[in-house]
Amino acid sequence: MNKIKALTFDTGGTILDWHAGFRDALKIVGDKYNYKRDWASLSNELRRRSLKSMLNLGENEPPQYNFDDAHRFILEELIKENNLTNFTKEDIQYIAYETVHNLKCWEDFPDTLPKLKKKLIVCSFTILSYRIIIDTARKNSLSWDAVFSCEGIKKYKLLPEAYNTVIGHLQLKPEQCMMVACHNFDLDAAKRVGFKTAFVKRPDEWGDEGPPDPIPNPRHDLIAEDFPDLLVKIEEFV
Repeated sequence: MNKIKALTFDTGGTILDWHAGFRDALKIVGDKYNYKRDWASLSNELRRRSLKSMLNLGENEPPQYNFDDAHRFILEELIKENNLTNFTKEDIQYIAYETVHNLKCWEDFPDTLPKLKKKLIVCSFTILSYRIIIDTARKNSLSWDAVFSCEGIKKYKLLPEAYNTVIGHLQLKPEQCMMVACHNFDLDAAKRVGFKTAFVKRPDEWGDEGPPDPIPNPRHDLIAEDFPDLLVKIEEFV
């Protein structure tokens, strides 16, 4: 563990509270038209489908869209399925773009980030678009050492090429990088190419529904209850 030089953070759910953002935006628009829906469940379905559309993108051909596009076309599907016929193009832009680019991060992260940066290189490594990361970093006053978006790599997680590309750009060995996420699927893929892995619990990521994989894989090198706990555990070996 004392060989670790860089932390690479999943960002969509590990850092940003997408659930509250989507839920509240859907309700605001729905209330304009007196629609009554389970907005929390709808926000989770928006996230679930858009995430599925991104994973392993670029495996067989160059990606034809990014995460902003996915949010838009999945939202359009859900509007049709849920008979939200009054939603306008402006409403879609507000929910799928403006809301996402202004998501709030989890409250325990902003104070932890600069403390981690004193110890290690700290990067965002994400399937989100570059512009989402730029805008949310500015919104939440986050200062990353580097941003690696699969949009630029052209190979999306969980493809090994995505992780290996980040290793190459950092000019490090795989075991010198630690992937940090609240999702086993991301961490397991990183571990397969040699990353160290840290699971940070985000029990509220999916609202009351709860995360789909809340139990950390015991093979992860660190398991943290929250970001301050992650900092304490990293300080033990750095």
